[in-house]
Amino acid sequence: MKVEDQIVFTAKHGNWKVADRLIDMEDEKVAHFIASIANTVNAKIPEYLTEVMNVAGIMSLAEELAKKDLSDAVVALKSPGTARKLGQLVFEEDKKLRKHLTDVAKAILVREVLSRKVPVDYPEEPLREVRIVFPYNEDHVNFTAFHLSAEHGPWRAVRRLIIDDKTPMADVARLLASINESITLKLPVYAGIDVKGIEAWFGEFKKVKKAEIPGVVEKYKHFQAENYAPGEFVEHAKVYALRKALEKIGLPLDVPAKSLEKYLEKK
Repeated sequence: MKVEDQIVFTAKHGNWKVADRLIDMEDEKVAHFIASIANTVNAKIPEYLTEVMNVAGIMSLAEELAKKDLSDAVVALKSPGTARKLGQLVFEEDKKLRKHLTDVAKAILVREVLSRKVPVDYPEEPLREVRIVFPYNEDHVNFTAFHLSAEHGPWRAVRRLIIDDKTPMADVARLLASINESITLKLPVYAGIDVKGIEAWFGEFKKVKKAEIPGVVEKYKHFQAENYAPGEFVEHAKVYALRKALEKIGLPLDVPAKSLEKYLEKK
């Protein structure tokens, strides 16, 4: 049986019920749809981490750091003092496991602080409705992308988790983070965002020291997104520029699925 080109996202767990599918696989429509999915999963990740870290404490710390201007806030996010505070907000005694959770907590903190300063999400609305029949009766999160594009090559992705009483909530967060990572790689392909050009814009920065962080922030502020993406995806390109600037500094914009995976494996 021929598999139909499509992208599907469904989530059914507690009060969270969303389900939608895209079958019109024009590049622009794919880009907008997966941007909506990325916004959806990123908003939900912290909710699934309350068993392993003090998410309320992280949000409180974010409010405190967000009072600084953008450059000072980024310096503070990179500081050893902030890392120590985050270490105290994760519920883990084992040193290696605490490191994995602290990496996750840092990504949540970075996103929360910067969301008060600059756009960290794409301009699309997150998914909120059930528009198609759920593919599973059980509680679950499901993301399926199948597109045999002649121009971009094949995209086959399945991220799926059936949720029951034994499922650690952090495993749901891991899956959501993995979906976001998959979309982060594919969105520029469909949106026509010049990722290599964005990398080149920040190319002068190598191993960034504390004194150089304001310079990276200034470079980000002067980023001309309209030169790196079609008009309807200029705001998306700005998010990619922010991600690249933070990467140069050594800060994550996205929760690392691998860190949660390693934590869950060893736990």
